[in-house]
Amino acid sequence: MFHIFTPEQIKKANVSDVYFDRTVRIIKKENLDRTVAAEVRARNLPCDYPWAVLAGIEEVLNLLEGLPVKLWAMPEGTLFHSMEPVLLLEGRYSDFAAYETSLLGFLCQASGIATRAARCKKMSGGKSIYHFGARRMHPAVALMIDRASYIGGCDGVAVTESAKFLGEQAIGTIPHSLVLLTGDTLKSIRLFHQIIEPEVKRVALIDTLGDEKFEALRVAEDLGKDLFAVRIDTPASRRGDILEILKEIRWELDLRGFEHVKLFLSGGLHEQKIRELREVADAFGVGTWISNAPVVDFALDIVDIEGKPVAKKGKHSGKKQVWSCLACNSTKVLPWSKKYPACTCGGKTEPLLKLMIDNGKKTHSSPSPRTIRDFVLRQLEKTTIERG
Repeated sequence: MFHIFTPEQIKKANVSDVYFDRTVRIIKKENLDRTVAAEVRARNLPCDYPWAVLAGIEEVLNLLEGLPVKLWAMPEGTLFHSMEPVLLLEGRYSDFAAYETSLLGFLCQASGIATRAARCKKMSGGKSIYHFGARRMHPAVALMIDRASYIGGCDGVAVTESAKFLGEQAIGTIPHSLVLLTGDTLKSIRLFHQIIEPEVKRVALIDTLGDEKFEALRVAEDLGKDLFAVRIDTPASRRGDILEILKEIRWELDLRGFEHVKLFLSGGLHEQKIRELREVADAFGVGTWISNAPVVDFALDIVDIEGKPVAKKGKHSGKKQVWSCLACNSTKVLPWSKKYPACTCGGKTEPLLKLMIDNGKKTHSSPSPRTIRDFVLRQLEKTTIERG
């Protein structure tokens, strides 16, 4: 009915590039199957970003659970850098070869989305960021996109079922269609106020039919303290200098005693625009910029066969560990057996790759999306958005 694979098909490794199946047939027939170690890393990050947010680990664990393998991985939500292995998988090659396609797919797209969300949150200077991008992507992956955007730093999502999964309230009030059907901005928010449950914040959409400033004043004077915010989603053909429009609205509202009314901005936003507008806007609804984020181009490569370091041309052989300094947050990649007890700054270090599957069994339960999000936000406080 819809063009999607089922969880059962993915779990059975039916969603796999054909050359893995053919390789397994060959190595089994010729008795070439070996115990190998393979790592996942990205040589480069999208848009030359200095860091990215690791997402998709929970699905990888669900994918590999029950297989006779060991898996070490960075905790989901970890900020990582190019050339750092985020995952190390060990087992007989035939036992996990067919899962590579799905494994990389889980990590690549979710990490790209989480990274964009984190950058938007960082650019906002602490202002609220909401994800409105589900309508830009296939609905079969809406939950994955919303989850990745949330753990990356978004404060909420618009899709009702996604919000339930995340343990949050769905964000969204009035679309342009309601204003058009009622024929008036003020009437639309009045009806919303009358009919929708009181715990939902009243946010009036003020740019459908009239001037944003005057519409803002109309709804503010009518709803008074019940009005939480006004939202501007003006099309590009009418937008002009949006920063000056926001400043004008803020001035007129404050002058009349409506300092409590927030300014909520949506429509065609990206991280640089968020940084430009954060001095006046109180919250941002971001869609395509997050949902259509470039993937993190992870690759999975064998680095050890039967305990002997080996790698294809252009790759570093041998199992590796990534060490992170608890004081300065710097990282260092070292051979697996080499310890790194102290950073050059004098701070203590810890290994980032943790054992998460041991002979097919998960070593611990996955943290909640909110816990992962809190972890990401703590790291964002200690990092910069640009290189250097």
